[in-house]
Formats: sequence, structure tokens, C-alpha cells
Amino acid sequence: MADAADDRLRLLIERIERLEEEKKGIGDDIKDVYSEAKSAGYDAKIMRQIVRLRKMKPDDRREMEAILDVYKNALGID
Repeated sequence: MADAADDRLRLLIERIERLEEEKKGIGDDIKDVYSEAKSAGYDAKIMRQIVRLRKMKPDDRREMEAILDVYKNALGID
């Protein structure tokens, strides 16, 4: 029984390792796209913010923007 459990554990670990490698590769690809955008004159920092905003649900985004406005007003930031 221990051999089957050991094999299962080994297979799970190997899957995780493969996925981590794929994740690293995808992360590198994303960095390359931001570099390409920067060389085309786009602001990568702003693009990252846009990507983050687009991931949010509309209600969550509106709530965050409303709170941000309250904080900005409290600090006198236009």
C-alpha cells in the first residue's frame, strides 16, 4: 500500500513541478509583451493597472473607485 501512495505522491509532485515551469514560461511571455508595449511607446505600469481593473467585477471596481475618490478628496488630491 505504501508503494502506491509513494507513487501517487511522486506523480503529484512531478505535476506541480511541470506546472511551475509552465507558469514561469507564461510569466516570461507576459514580461516580453510588456517590454514590447513599452518599446511601442505605451506605459507598462498603466497597462498593468488596466489589466488588474479588467479582472475585477464591475461592482467591485465601482466600489474601489468610490473609496479612492473619498480618500483623494480627504487628502485634497484632484
